[in-house]
Amino acid sequence: MAKKAHHPAAPGQFTPPTNDQVGYLNGSEALAGFGSRSFYVAQLPRAEANQMIIANHYSGRIVNNSYIHLGVWIGGVLRGALQFGYALNPVAGAQKFVAGTQVDQYLELNRMWLDDVAPRNSESRALSYAFKFIKRACPKVAWVQSFADERCGGWGVVYQAANFLYLGHHRTSFYELDGQAYHPMLLTAHKKSGQRGEFLRANKHRAVKRSLLQFRYIYLIKPAWRAKFKKAPLPFPKPGQVLPDRRRRKVSQRS
Repeated sequence: MAKKAHHPAAPGQFTPPTNDQVGYLNGSEALAGFGSRSFYVAQLPRAEANQMIIANHYSGRIVNNSYIHLGVWIGGVLRGALQFGYALNPVAGAQKFVAGTQVDQYLELNRMWLDDVAPRNSESRALSYAFKFIKRACPKVAWVQSFADERCGGWGVVYQAANFLYLGHHRTSFYELDGQAYHPMLLTAHKKSGQRGEFLRANKHRAVKRSLLQFRYIYLIKPAWRAKFKKAPLPFPKPGQVLPDRRRRKVSQRS
């Protein structure tokens, strides 16, 4: 993906932190990350982040829209990666929930994976440090969106612990084929779907159509943007809870 003006600058040469003082970490050319020697996040080459996600994330796939790639180092060892970028429908999808949002004013957390050996609460700590990096490296970004789904089991408990706001749920459909999930749009988007689309179309007779709940979470890097919400945040969902099938109430003019 070609680098654009709102993408973070490459850090250049970077020396890992050597003390326990938590703060911003600089490379020779630009901001590299945030943290201390015991726990920090820092920019990671795209190829290395992609390799880690493909090998370890439950989806087994990357999102080509990602343009911020951060590694998570714990005790000096690379233990995870976070990838942020554009949503599937970059502008219209964002403005449906946060009025007036432009493509360089928000991010989607496309992928996150941390090794099981990471200490408890490492996910929320990694997210906190990542947001501090984003706040300085991408100053236009006001909010970050992410999704949890039923395959994760916890319905977004990591995001709940990291002070995200919950904006409701929806049901999404996909095709399951040979252990992989395929979006239905691959059946019709012939020009852009590539090998995955060709494989799904050729094997649709073997594919099983599934549906699952997805839960939308938003983290406000700029808290004042809460006034732009078109829908009011809801209480966090809990696994096993019977969720209402109704429209979310709109934010009142006084909230």
